[in-house]
Amino acid sequence: MFRHLIFRACLIGLALIGAPQIASAHPHVWVSVRAEIVYGTNGRITAIRHNWTFDEAYTSFAVQGLDANHDGVYSREELAELAKVNTESLAEVGFFTVLKADGKRLDFANPVDGVLDYDGSGMTLRFTLPLKQPALAKRVLTLDVADPSFFVDFSYPEEEKVVSLAGAPAGCAVHVTRPDKPDFAKQKLGEDYFANANMGLQFASRAFVACP
Repeated sequence: MFRHLIFRACLIGLALIGAPQIASAHPHVWVSVRAEIVYGTNGRITAIRHNWTFDEAYTSFAVQGLDANHDGVYSREELAELAKVNTESLAEVGFFTVLKADGKRLDFANPVDGVLDYDGSGMTLRFTLPLKQPALAKRVLTLDVADPSFFVDFSYPEEEKVVSLAGAPAGCAVHVTRPDKPDFAKQKLGEDYFANANMGLQFASRAFVACP
């Protein structure tokens, strides 16, 4: 079962590390998350624009063989098919995204505008995730981006405006929390530690949006 894997185009290579006993040991892919929450009319949330940058090791694996003209540059055009496969496959893993308005989970439509950019070290997947229906958060909106299995480690980088708002009502504010994560290089953690299939959620960075 490959529910942990983001890139279908890499299934053959990742099958070697996709077995449950290995995948439970620690994260195998690291992703830096930046997001923009999009508002429409009447203060209703309509979509999330995601930007996910993958670690250098995984990026090197994912782009193998995709430099069609052998110029050493991976263009959007060369990565277009991989971007398409990636965004179309995200529904199988719940888009790794949970958005709640006043505690109620919101449903997403199919992602659109998926592209991949490569800057020489990391690969960034950019896509828009529309809501099936625009939603209003009267008290608080929460955004989690996480892999429950912790095969993929999603985190917000330590910088300002890592989660931004587009078209939000005046006075809306964002607060991001980043829980401490184990130091897998120093800590010896047994299989029992990873037995919980949803353990990744306890390490999920969370964005809170409150509007007056």
